[in-house]
Amino acid sequence: MGHIAILGVFVADTAYRADRPPRMGETILGNSFALGPGGKGSNQAVAAARAGGEVHFVSKLGRDAFADLAFSIWNDAGVKPAVSQHDDSYTGAAYIFIEEATGNNAIIICPGVAGTISAEDVEARRDLIGGASVFITQLEQPMEAAHRALEIAKAGGARTILNPAPAAEVAREMLAMCDFVTPNESEAEGITGVAVTTLDDARRAAEVFLDMGVGAAVITLGENGAFYMDRETSAHVPPFNAGPVVETTGAGDAFNGGFAVALSEGRTPVDAVRFGCATAAISVTRPGTAPSMPSRAEIDALLAK
Repeated sequence: MGHIAILGVFVADTAYRADRPPRMGETILGNSFALGPGGKGSNQAVAAARAGGEVHFVSKLGRDAFADLAFSIWNDAGVKPAVSQHDDSYTGAAYIFIEEATGNNAIIICPGVAGTISAEDVEARRDLIGGASVFITQLEQPMEAAHRALEIAKAGGARTILNPAPAAEVAREMLAMCDFVTPNESEAEGITGVAVTTLDDARRAAEVFLDMGVGAAVITLGENGAFYMDRETSAHVPPFNAGPVVETTGAGDAFNGGFAVALSEGRTPVDAVRFGCATAAISVTRPGTAPSMPSRAEIDALLAK
Protein backbone atom coordinates (compact mmCIF):
# COMPACT_ATOMS: atom_id res chain seq x y z
CA MET A 1 0.00 0.00 0.00
CA GLY A 2 1.54 3.28 -1.16
CA HIS A 3 0.53 6.86 -0.65
CA ILE A 4 -2.14 8.76 -2.57
CA ALA A 5 -1.27 12.15 -4.06
CA ILE A 6 -4.05 14.57 -4.97
CA LEU A 7 -3.66 17.82 -6.88
CA GLY A 8 -6.56 20.21 -6.49
CA VAL A 9 -8.16 23.30 -5.05
CA PHE A 10 -9.49 24.30 -1.65
CA VAL A 11 -12.20 26.95 -1.41
CA ALA A 12 -14.19 28.13 1.57
CA ASP A 13 -17.90 27.69 0.84
CA THR A 14 -19.99 30.62 2.10
CA ALA A 15 -23.65 29.67 1.75
CA TYR A 16 -26.47 32.19 2.12
CA ARG A 17 -30.16 31.25 2.25
CA ALA A 18 -32.81 33.88 1.52
CA ASP A 19 -36.29 34.13 0.04
CA ARG A 20 -34.88 35.72 -3.11
CA PRO A 21 -31.63 37.20 -4.40
CA PRO A 22 -31.08 40.93 -3.92
CA ARG A 23 -31.41 43.30 -6.84
CA MET A 24 -28.44 45.48 -7.77
CA GLY A 25 -28.01 48.19 -5.15
CA GLU A 26 -30.36 46.44 -2.70
CA THR A 27 -29.65 44.94 0.72
CA ILE A 28 -31.96 42.24 2.07
CA LEU A 29 -32.05 40.09 5.19
CA GLY A 30 -31.17 36.44 4.75
CA ASN A 31 -32.53 33.42 6.60
CA SER A 32 -29.28 31.58 7.38
CA PHE A 33 -25.55 31.41 6.70
CA ALA A 34 -23.03 28.57 6.74
CA LEU A 35 -19.26 28.52 6.29
CA GLY A 36 -17.52 25.28 5.43
CA PRO A 37 -14.63 23.67 3.56
CA GLY A 38 -15.01 23.04 -0.17
CA GLY A 39 -13.13 22.44 -3.38
CA LYS A 40 -13.22 19.08 -5.14
CA GLY A 41 -9.57 18.21 -4.60
CA SER A 42 -9.68 19.06 -0.91
CA ASN A 43 -12.94 17.14 -0.43
CA GLN A 44 -11.46 14.09 -2.15
CA ALA A 45 -8.36 14.28 0.02
CA VAL A 46 -10.49 14.35 3.18
CA ALA A 47 -12.59 11.43 1.93
CA ALA A 48 -9.53 9.34 1.12
CA ALA A 49 -7.81 10.07 4.43
CA ARG A 50 -10.90 9.21 6.47
CA ALA A 51 -11.26 6.02 4.43
CA GLY A 52 -7.82 4.91 5.58
CA GLY A 53 -5.43 6.20 2.93
CA GLU A 54 -2.11 7.99 3.38
CA VAL A 55 -3.01 11.16 1.53
CA HIS A 56 -0.87 14.09 0.41
CA PHE A 57 -2.71 17.12 -0.98
CA VAL A 58 -0.92 19.47 -3.39
CA SER A 59 -2.30 23.00 -3.69
CA LYS A 60 -1.78 26.70 -2.95
CA LEU A 61 -3.38 28.89 -0.28
CA GLY A 62 -3.26 32.47 0.85
CA ARG A 63 -2.29 33.38 4.39
CA ASP A 64 -5.68 34.18 5.88
CA ALA A 65 -8.58 32.85 7.93
CA PHE A 66 -9.82 30.61 5.11
CA ALA A 67 -6.38 29.00 4.92
CA ASP A 68 -6.66 28.32 8.65
CA LEU A 69 -9.97 26.56 7.95
CA ALA A 70 -8.28 24.39 5.32
CA PHE A 71 -5.47 23.31 7.64
CA SER A 72 -7.97 22.58 10.40
CA ILE A 73 -10.10 20.21 8.30
CA TRP A 74 -7.01 18.49 6.87
CA ASN A 75 -5.51 18.02 10.32
CA ASP A 76 -8.75 16.55 11.61
CA ALA A 77 -8.97 14.08 8.71
CA GLY A 78 -5.28 13.16 8.63
CA VAL A 79 -4.48 14.76 5.25
CA LYS A 80 -0.80 15.70 4.78
CA PRO A 81 -0.71 19.09 3.02
CA ALA A 82 1.97 19.76 0.42
CA VAL A 83 0.80 23.34 0.18
CA SER A 84 2.53 26.66 -0.33
CA GLN A 85 1.13 29.86 1.20
CA HIS A 86 1.26 33.25 -0.46
CA ASP A 87 0.92 36.76 0.96
CA ASP A 88 0.15 38.40 -2.38
CA SER A 89 -3.17 36.62 -2.99
CA TYR A 90 -5.99 34.94 -1.09
CA THR A 91 -7.41 31.51 -0.37
CA GLY A 92 -10.24 30.56 -2.71
CA ALA A 93 -13.86 31.14 -1.74
CA ALA A 94 -17.31 30.43 -3.15
CA TYR A 95 -20.43 32.56 -2.76
CA ILE A 96 -23.44 30.22 -2.79
CA PHE A 97 -26.91 31.76 -2.83
CA ILE A 98 -29.73 29.30 -2.08
CA GLU A 99 -33.35 30.24 -2.74
CA GLU A 100 -35.20 29.09 0.36
CA ALA A 101 -38.45 27.91 -1.24
CA THR A 102 -36.96 25.94 -4.13
CA GLY A 103 -33.41 25.04 -3.13
CA ASN A 104 -32.18 26.48 -6.43
CA ASN A 105 -28.75 28.04 -6.21
CA ALA A 106 -26.47 30.56 -7.86
CA ILE A 107 -22.74 30.34 -7.28
CA ILE A 108 -19.72 32.59 -7.75
CA ILE A 109 -16.32 30.89 -7.32
CA CYS A 110 -13.11 32.86 -6.85
CA PRO A 111 -10.24 30.33 -6.77
CA GLY A 112 -7.74 32.87 -5.46
CA VAL A 113 -4.12 31.81 -5.50
CA ALA A 114 -5.09 28.23 -6.41
CA GLY A 115 -6.06 29.60 -9.81
CA THR A 116 -2.34 30.18 -10.43
CA ILE A 117 -1.22 26.57 -9.86
CA SER A 118 1.21 25.99 -12.71
CA ALA A 119 3.22 23.22 -14.32
CA GLU A 120 6.22 24.63 -12.44
CA ASP A 121 4.38 24.25 -9.12
CA VAL A 122 3.68 20.63 -10.03
CA GLU A 123 7.34 20.05 -10.92
CA ALA A 124 8.25 21.25 -7.43
CA ARG A 125 6.23 18.30 -6.06
CA ARG A 126 7.61 15.79 -8.58
CA ASP A 127 8.92 13.35 -5.95
CA LEU A 128 5.60 13.27 -4.13
CA ILE A 129 3.47 12.89 -7.27
CA GLY A 130 5.81 10.54 -9.10
CA GLY A 131 6.23 8.34 -6.04
CA ALA A 132 2.52 7.84 -5.41
CA SER A 133 0.71 4.54 -5.85
CA VAL A 134 -2.43 6.44 -6.88
CA PHE A 135 -2.74 10.01 -8.18
CA ILE A 136 -5.95 12.05 -8.60
CA THR A 137 -6.65 15.41 -10.12
CA GLN A 138 -9.71 17.34 -11.30
CA LEU A 139 -10.26 20.36 -13.55
CA GLU A 140 -10.66 23.15 -11.00
CA GLN A 141 -7.01 24.20 -11.25
CA PRO A 142 -5.46 25.21 -14.59
CA MET A 143 -5.49 22.44 -17.20
CA GLU A 144 -1.76 22.74 -17.87
CA ALA A 145 -0.96 21.87 -14.25
CA ALA A 146 -3.33 18.88 -14.25
CA HIS A 147 -1.84 17.57 -17.49
CA ARG A 148 1.74 17.85 -16.26
CA ALA A 149 0.89 16.17 -12.96
CA LEU A 150 -0.72 13.24 -14.79
CA GLU A 151 2.41 12.87 -16.92
CA ILE A 152 4.67 12.82 -13.85
CA ALA A 153 2.43 10.37 -11.99
CA LYS A 154 2.15 8.06 -15.00
CA ALA A 155 5.91 8.08 -15.55
CA GLY A 156 6.43 7.20 -11.89
CA GLY A 157 4.15 4.19 -12.07
CA ALA A 158 1.13 5.60 -10.25
CA ARG A 159 -2.39 4.58 -11.18
CA THR A 160 -3.80 7.85 -12.48
CA ILE A 161 -7.35 9.10 -11.97
CA LEU A 162 -8.88 12.13 -13.66
CA ASN A 163 -12.15 13.34 -12.20
CA PRO A 164 -13.18 15.62 -15.10
CA ALA A 165 -15.11 18.13 -13.03
CA PRO A 166 -16.20 20.71 -13.81
CA ALA A 167 -16.78 19.37 -17.33
CA ALA A 168 -14.41 20.83 -19.92
CA GLU A 169 -12.82 19.86 -23.19
CA VAL A 170 -9.89 17.55 -22.42
CA ALA A 171 -7.13 16.90 -24.95
CA ARG A 172 -6.63 13.31 -26.10
CA GLU A 173 -2.98 13.58 -25.08
CA MET A 174 -4.13 14.24 -21.51
CA LEU A 175 -6.71 11.45 -21.55
CA ALA A 176 -3.98 9.05 -22.66
CA MET A 177 -2.29 9.69 -19.30
CA CYS A 178 -5.39 8.49 -17.40
CA ASP A 179 -5.78 4.94 -16.15
CA PHE A 180 -9.26 5.91 -14.97
CA VAL A 181 -11.70 8.76 -15.66
CA THR A 182 -14.55 9.21 -13.17
CA PRO A 183 -17.22 11.55 -14.59
CA ASN A 184 -20.84 11.76 -13.50
CA GLU A 185 -23.60 11.60 -16.13
CA SER A 186 -23.46 15.27 -17.15
CA GLU A 187 -19.65 15.37 -17.22
CA ALA A 188 -19.58 12.21 -19.35
CA GLU A 189 -21.99 13.82 -21.81
CA GLY A 190 -19.97 17.04 -21.87
CA ILE A 191 -16.83 15.19 -22.97
CA THR A 192 -18.19 12.31 -25.09
CA GLY A 193 -21.37 13.87 -26.49
CA VAL A 194 -23.40 10.88 -25.27
CA ALA A 195 -26.38 11.80 -23.08
CA VAL A 196 -26.31 9.38 -20.14
CA THR A 197 -29.77 8.50 -18.84
CA THR A 198 -29.61 4.67 -18.91
CA LEU A 199 -27.05 1.93 -18.36
CA ASP A 200 -26.81 1.43 -22.12
CA ASP A 201 -26.02 5.13 -22.46
CA ALA A 202 -23.30 4.77 -19.81
CA ARG A 203 -21.82 1.88 -21.78
CA ARG A 204 -21.77 3.92 -24.98
CA ALA A 205 -20.14 6.88 -23.22
CA ALA A 206 -17.56 4.57 -21.67
CA GLU A 207 -16.74 3.15 -25.11
CA VAL A 208 -16.11 6.69 -26.37
CA PHE A 209 -13.76 7.33 -23.45
CA LEU A 210 -11.83 4.16 -24.28
CA ASP A 211 -11.63 5.23 -27.93
CA MET A 212 -10.23 8.57 -26.71
CA GLY A 213 -7.34 6.74 -25.02
CA VAL A 214 -8.25 6.29 -21.35
CA GLY A 215 -7.53 2.98 -19.64
CA ALA A 216 -10.95 2.63 -18.02
CA ALA A 217 -14.10 4.68 -17.53
CA VAL A 218 -16.05 4.83 -14.28
CA ILE A 219 -19.30 6.71 -14.79
CA THR A 220 -21.03 7.55 -11.52
CA LEU A 221 -24.82 7.34 -11.77
CA GLY A 222 -26.06 8.87 -8.51
CA GLU A 223 -28.83 6.77 -7.01
CA ASN A 224 -28.15 4.09 -9.67
CA GLY A 225 -24.60 3.31 -8.53
CA ALA A 226 -21.78 3.32 -11.06
CA PHE A 227 -20.77 1.74 -14.39
CA TYR A 228 -17.23 0.48 -14.98
CA MET A 229 -15.62 -0.45 -18.29
CA ASP A 230 -12.10 -1.20 -19.43
CA ARG A 231 -10.94 -3.05 -22.55
CA GLU A 232 -11.68 -6.46 -21.04
CA THR A 233 -14.35 -5.98 -18.39
CA SER A 234 -17.57 -4.09 -17.81
CA ALA A 235 -19.75 -4.07 -14.71
CA HIS A 236 -22.67 -2.22 -13.20
CA VAL A 237 -22.13 -1.69 -9.48
CA PRO A 238 -25.49 -1.10 -7.80
CA PRO A 239 -25.91 1.56 -5.10
CA PHE A 240 -25.75 0.94 -1.37
CA ASN A 241 -28.50 1.99 1.02
CA ALA A 242 -26.89 3.61 4.04
CA GLY A 243 -30.02 5.44 5.20
CA PRO A 244 -32.18 8.41 4.20
CA VAL A 245 -30.54 10.88 1.83
CA VAL A 246 -29.92 14.27 3.44
CA GLU A 247 -27.65 16.01 0.89
CA THR A 248 -25.97 14.74 -2.27
CA THR A 249 -23.40 17.54 -2.49
CA GLY A 250 -19.94 15.99 -2.29
CA ALA A 251 -21.05 12.44 -3.18
CA GLY A 252 -18.77 12.39 -6.22
CA ASP A 253 -15.82 13.52 -4.11
CA ALA A 254 -16.59 10.80 -1.56
CA PHE A 255 -16.65 8.23 -4.36
CA ASN A 256 -13.31 9.34 -5.78
CA GLY A 257 -11.62 9.35 -2.39
CA GLY A 258 -12.87 5.88 -1.54
CA PHE A 259 -12.07 4.54 -5.02
CA ALA A 260 -8.47 5.78 -4.72
CA VAL A 261 -7.98 4.17 -1.31
CA ALA A 262 -9.23 0.80 -2.53
CA LEU A 263 -6.92 0.94 -5.56
CA SER A 264 -3.97 1.85 -3.33
CA GLU A 265 -4.69 -1.27 -1.27
CA GLY A 266 -4.49 -3.51 -4.32
CA ARG A 267 -8.19 -4.20 -4.81
CA THR A 268 -9.47 -4.90 -8.30
CA PRO A 269 -10.97 -1.91 -10.10
CA VAL A 270 -14.52 -3.29 -9.80
CA ASP A 271 -14.04 -3.91 -6.07
CA ALA A 272 -12.63 -0.39 -5.80
CA VAL A 273 -15.78 0.97 -7.47
CA ARG A 274 -17.86 -0.90 -4.87
CA PHE A 275 -15.76 0.66 -2.10
CA GLY A 276 -16.24 4.10 -3.66
CA CYS A 277 -20.00 3.59 -3.94
CA ALA A 278 -20.20 2.60 -0.27
CA THR A 279 -18.22 5.69 0.71
CA ALA A 280 -20.56 7.93 -1.30
CA ALA A 281 -23.68 6.22 0.06
CA ILE A 282 -22.73 7.08 3.63
CA SER A 283 -21.74 10.65 2.76
CA VAL A 284 -25.18 11.54 1.38
CA THR A 285 -26.87 10.66 4.68
CA ARG A 286 -25.21 13.72 6.23
CA PRO A 287 -25.14 17.44 5.47
CA GLY A 288 -22.09 19.16 4.07
CA THR A 289 -19.20 18.01 1.88
CA ALA A 290 -15.92 17.37 3.70
CA PRO A 291 -17.67 17.01 7.10
CA SER A 292 -19.88 14.24 5.67
CA MET A 293 -17.04 11.91 4.66
CA PRO A 294 -17.25 8.56 6.50
CA SER A 295 -14.62 6.70 8.52
CA ARG A 296 -13.04 3.43 7.41
CA ALA A 297 -14.98 1.53 10.05
CA GLU A 298 -18.28 2.86 8.70
CA ILE A 299 -17.38 1.91 5.13
CA ASP A 300 -16.27 -1.60 6.12
CA ALA A 301 -19.49 -2.10 8.09
CA LEU A 302 -21.65 -1.13 5.11
CA LEU A 303 -19.68 -3.38 2.74
CA ALA A 304 -20.08 -6.29 5.16
CA LYS A 305 -23.89 -6.10 5.15
